[in-house]
Amino acid sequence: MQYTNYDLKDTIVALATPPGVGAIGVIRLSGTNAIAIADMVFKGKALNKQKSHTIHLGKIISEENKIIDEVLISLFVAPKSYTKENVVEVSCHGSSYIIQELIQLFIKKGARMAQPGEFTLRAFLNGQMDLSQAEAVADLIASNSAAAHTIAMQQMRGGFSNEIKNLRQQLLDFASLIELELDFSEEDVEFANREDLQQLVKKIQTLIHALIQSFKLGNVIKKGVNTVIAGRPNAGKSTLLNVLLKEERAIVSEIAGTTRDTIEEVLNIQGIEFRLIDTAGIRDAQDQIEAIGVEKTMEKVQQSAILLYVFDARKLTPEMVKADLEKLQVPNQTILLVPNKMDRNPSLKPEEYVTATLPLSQIVTVSAINNMNIEHLKNTLYQLVVSDKLNLDNPIVSNTRHLEALQNAHESLSEVLKNMGAGVTTDFVAMDIRRALYHLGEIVGEVSTDDLLGNIFSRFCIGK
Repeated sequence: MQYTNYDLKDTIVALATPPGVGAIGVIRLSGTNAIAIADMVFKGKALNKQKSHTIHLGKIISEENKIIDEVLISLFVAPKSYTKENVVEVSCHGSSYIIQELIQLFIKKGARMAQPGEFTLRAFLNGQMDLSQAEAVADLIASNSAAAHTIAMQQMRGGFSNEIKNLRQQLLDFASLIELELDFSEEDVEFANREDLQQLVKKIQTLIHALIQSFKLGNVIKKGVNTVIAGRPNAGKSTLLNVLLKEERAIVSEIAGTTRDTIEEVLNIQGIEFRLIDTAGIRDAQDQIEAIGVEKTMEKVQQSAILLYVFDARKLTPEMVKADLEKLQVPNQTILLVPNKMDRNPSLKPEEYVTATLPLSQIVTVSAINNMNIEHLKNTLYQLVVSDKLNLDNPIVSNTRHLEALQNAHESLSEVLKNMGAGVTTDFVAMDIRRALYHLGEIVGEVSTDDLLGNIFSRFCIGK
């Protein structure tokens, strides 16, 4: 079978562990000849006579009959492997020289270098997993928080795809009755109860809508939340960043305009990553460099999901703060107002800063230098993102491709209801149902194209 420009019948090889010097490296081979190729250069037990899921100690011998390394070889005999092909994993010492020598030796003996994601592509094409599960492998590798890991594991184990397959099967059962009606169109018979079909379509739409709504949270968990820290000079933005990160990341000074460029760091709060961006103070710049910093600040504010606006509690009136926010806030952005240096002005009343778009719950008074109320600020940030929506036991959509397919399926089902209500002929209703089935099938790989698969798997690392 051909896939793009290479043959999936080939035996492939790649480094499965990160490149660079380490204690060990793992080289993976997959394909019909994987065990035979390893056997050609392995001095130890005859690998082709060993059982699946066994490990063997021995030496790899070069073509010049020299020992390259002493290794452990793990055998996975088809179909009991990740790819459902014969798979060999060679654990060697982590020298980049040894790894390259072994890979080149395997290539000389008949393997070829794997393409990005080709091991997982083969697992998908051989029925080991569906397409959404295959995509979850990449998400699992990239996960860097507990929540992102949970979502990826849930998807890889079929939680999301099982939901989609169930919805699709219910619709498919009715679609088959509709198609049957088309075969007997001259008989004027009705196999599919229209009321039952309408109820089913509405039920499926409700479930799809819930999945679509989960994307906002899923995307946040997967990619993090852009959170810009903005305000006037000397408001204590850099001090706040340092306190949140618990390290001296930004230079702190009483001199206005100290921060000239943006500083970006990641803060993990209960499994959610906040991409904190400390910015230059907003004012009329005193020189060209500061002007560039202020311009960058405005760009970052425009791109942020959360604007964490910090101001000196001693200096700005509610009217001044509201005027600043009117200039800064953009649509679909959440504001968290942070009056700082409260130890010097404990009489400040947060309720005076409330507006139609800024409730009291989004105003947190702090004294960054004294670490006052910082944990409350972190908790407020977390609640702004997840509220009561974080239930990782339910399927959560975190993939843009899945979101688009769900939106298209939802739209097609809306057309089904619309056309049924308008009394259009069965063939048009069947067409809309087929379209919905197609889009649901796109998610799990029931329908796919080489271009789609190439786009998905090319983003994987080489050894996966």
